[in-house]
Amino acid sequence: MKTVTLRTLLREPIKVKRMTRAGLSVQVADRGEPLWVLQPANGSNVNEERRRREIEEELATVLREPKSSISLSKIVLESRR
Repeated sequence: MKTVTLRTLLREPIKVKRMTRAGLSVQVADRGEPLWVLQPANGSNVNEERRRREIEEELATVLREPKSSISLSKIVLESRR
């Protein structure tokens, strides 16, 4: 989450608009005290797509690794001791 001052919001609204359009939440503060949190209207879709992409990348990384010689049942049994 990005934080901007109230003055920035009033003087440079386009800057804040660009941030929310990019899918970021923006916290507006006055003298260090948080006032509002501005969220993009369609931010959940943007965040969900990014989340799915990151999960797929992570799973692809795991699948590229060599298979373990130890079976999962052995690992589970050892962890219970």
